[in-house]
Amino acid sequence: MATVREKKVAFPRMAHYNVAMKYFIEQGLGATYIMQPEMTRRTLEIGSRYSPDFICAPFKHTLGSLIEALECGANTIVAPGGPCRLAYYGELEQQILTDLGYEFEFLDIAELRYSKPKDYVKLMRKLNPKLSTPKMLAAAAETLRLIQHMDEIEELYHQNMGFEAEDGSFKKAYTQFLHALERATSGSDLRKAYAKAKDTMTHLPVNKPDHPLRVGIIGEYYTVMDSFSNLNLEEKLAKMGTEVHRWMNISNRNIGYNEQNLLAGLGEYSKYVMGPTTVGTLHAAMRYGERHFDGIIHVKSFGCTPEVDAVPAIQTIGQDYKVPLLFLSYDSQTSDTGLNTRLEAFYDMISMRKKTLR
Repeated sequence: MATVREKKVAFPRMAHYNVAMKYFIEQGLGATYIMQPEMTRRTLEIGSRYSPDFICAPFKHTLGSLIEALECGANTIVAPGGPCRLAYYGELEQQILTDLGYEFEFLDIAELRYSKPKDYVKLMRKLNPKLSTPKMLAAAAETLRLIQHMDEIEELYHQNMGFEAEDGSFKKAYTQFLHALERATSGSDLRKAYAKAKDTMTHLPVNKPDHPLRVGIIGEYYTVMDSFSNLNLEEKLAKMGTEVHRWMNISNRNIGYNEQNLLAGLGEYSKYVMGPTTVGTLHAAMRYGERHFDGIIHVKSFGCTPEVDAVPAIQTIGQDYKVPLLFLSYDSQTSDTGLNTRLEAFYDMISMRKKTLR
């Protein structure tokens, strides 16, 4: 059994949220966090190699990232679960990694979904038996604020990078922000990094028209947030000259989420919760329609049942608000070339439509 000092903890990669996990694990729990490399084609290839054939792409991505974390020296895996089938994948990933011969300790947060707060503290003590509960709670609060700041800065990035006066200026500011967060060891460091990034991005010169093309991105929890999984969809769109909006993030879906209120606001579009992401997806689609967005893109991994169920309602919203729709389904074989072709055609269509309507 590894000692406390030998704990080297890893999470599956998703978007840039591992930066927040690193802060909580190291500053709140006193363990070492292993930051595996950013996902590449290799990550997906090794994840796909050891995954069941028809399982969804997020499983393959997360399994590949855990294998890379173990290769980097992690000896403790924490499976964060998720709002859909992701919550059930921890046990299967543990069995696959064990069968591959890796030795590690495995903690599955999904098992505590309906548990009491003290059960979460008990789980955290497995990472550090000498855990200071007040320190852990303080770090947890800072981590939640960190996630909200990350989501806010990412929104600024995607809504403005397509109109930057100096090529690469927003990318540079965003990258510096993430690096600062990764080095942070205190709440003060987090606040400074956030304030600097917001000030920088707010004052970077842009050449944005009064009525830019606005595209709303909706869809499945993991794929819509993780840029590697969706082949950098938001950056591709932004670079075409669009203002990109995405409601689905951890701040909106997990921290400040009230499903019943959102469901009540959907009216005839949905009377029931069809799945863990559908209410948020339909809510965002309706809001983009009400705000006269130029287009909406629906993103999901192949076989994602909740998002398949949402498609008819999304189509109705598109018809009612007269907003063009593009549906994208991703699997491990989806290519940049195919995506680029569809995005370029969609951009040309909504651009010509906007000029005609004006």
